[in-house]
Amino acid sequence: MTPHFGKRMTSLVLGVSLLLGSGMAMAQAKTIIKLGWTSSAGDTDPYAVGAREFKKAVEANSQGRIEVQLFPNRQLGDEKPMLEGMRLGTVDAGVITNAVIAQIEPAFQVNDLPFLYESEAQAQAVLDGPVGKKMAAKLDAKGIKLLGFMEGGFRNMINNVRPVLKPDDVKGVKYRVMQNPVFIGMFSSMGGNAVPMAWGETFTAVQQGTIDGLEIPLAVIDQNKYFEVTKYLSLTNHTYSAIPLLISKRTFDRMPEDLKKAVVDAGVAATKAQRTVSEQVNASLVKSLESKGMKVNRIADAAAFRKSLEGVYDKVRTTTDAEIMQEAMAAVQQRK
Repeated sequence: MTPHFGKRMTSLVLGVSLLLGSGMAMAQAKTIIKLGWTSSAGDTDPYAVGAREFKKAVEANSQGRIEVQLFPNRQLGDEKPMLEGMRLGTVDAGVITNAVIAQIEPAFQVNDLPFLYESEAQAQAVLDGPVGKKMAAKLDAKGIKLLGFMEGGFRNMINNVRPVLKPDDVKGVKYRVMQNPVFIGMFSSMGGNAVPMAWGETFTAVQQGTIDGLEIPLAVIDQNKYFEVTKYLSLTNHTYSAIPLLISKRTFDRMPEDLKKAVVDAGVAATKAQRTVSEQVNASLVKSLESKGMKVNRIADAAAFRKSLEGVYDKVRTTTDAEIMQEAMAAVQQRK
């Protein structure tokens, strides 16, 4: 081998090594976002729909530089531990029930006020506007970035004791409620026995008769098979179920600017798509749940429920951000 040929071979080997090293570095540079939620991975589960829409949008926006891994069914824990993990940076992202977010940022209690919103469109307009932005800013200050107010539809009451036609029908019935003062106050005000309970324990508790029922959106009833363990579905539409898409600030802040934009834009697109699917699904769910054996009724007088719950509003004013609450109520009036 001539010295000249040897030098060429050395250069070629070095070049191949650099290319391989560069390829490995690019592969290692892919950003992984682990996104969790606590309900099912079903085709129409509102949390699952939102998660899949976000995965599709962010992976397309980032041209594959971000991979979103999905973890349904409490694989990353219950919602409160997931939120705490986001603050610490040990959990990347989640689709989380509004009432649980309110446990760490009381401004979100406003969204859970009974009979505040009359329609999905009204709620969306308020949450996509200045009120929602102020809530997001407060959560951001606690280490969690809000990417969009996805929705589960309105929450309704299901139980094994009696249909709910008027507030008195709630009396004495043991309802699982989220560990949130608004929901505890709501059911207590109507004379119900409010039982705070983590989501993961609820199905078995209903099945075994430890509690009589609970309140959840139609799609969650269907996708989590609550029609198998509860008899009565009362269409109370008492609370709009916001299920925000969230990401840890620590996870987000580690990204370069172009990937941050990909994530933010994906949150907007995914929220819009998820809401559309939620609306389509809810339109057919009542008949579907009836066909699966649930006895369905509508409440007789929504005004009677509102009157019985006036004290909840008074109490929330003392525990939430009063300015945001007032702005939300004013914004709702403008959109009637």
